[in-house]
Amino acid sequence: MTDFTTGRDRLFVPALGTVYEKLSPLSWPLVRVAAGLLLVPHGYMKLFGGMEGLIGWFGQIGLEPAALLAWYVALLEFVGGLMLAAGFLTRFVAAQVVGFMAVAAFAIHWSNGFLWTNGGYEYPLLWGAVALAILFRGGGELSVDAKLGREI
Repeated sequence: MTDFTTGRDRLFVPALGTVYEKLSPLSWPLVRVAAGLLLVPHGYMKLFGGMEGLIGWFGQIGLEPAALLAWYVALLEFVGGLMLAAGFLTRFVAAQVVGFMAVAAFAIHWSNGFLWTNGGYEYPLLWGAVALAILFRGGGELSVDAKLGREI
C-alpha cells in the first residue's frame, strides 16, 4: 500500500517518513519567514544610513523619481520583509517584491551577466522567484492572514 502523504514507499530511508510528516507543515512558513527576514537588513541598512547614497545612485542610473523609488524600495525591504515574515497582507507584499526584483534583475543587474559574484542578476532573480511562489501560495496556515481569515 502507498502512503501518498509522505510517499514512504519511495523514500531511500523509509523511517524518515515520520520526521518528514511531522516537519512538513513547517516547510512553507520557513520559506516565507526566511524570505521576509532576509529582506529586512537590506531595508534597515538603507533606512538608517544609506538613503542619500541610494537616492543619488538611483538618479545616476536613471531610476526616477529617484527619491520616491529609493524610499519605496527601503520601506518594502524593511516593513514589507517584516510583513512577509508575519504573513500579513502576504500576497500584496509578495507582488511588490516580485516587481521590485524584476526591475533589479533586468534593469540594473542584467548587463553584468548571470552570476551574482559579478554583480549579475542571479540573486534578484532568485528573490523574485521566491516572492512569486509566495504570491501564488499566500501566507499559509501559520500566518496573520490565516488568523484574520482574509487575504488579498
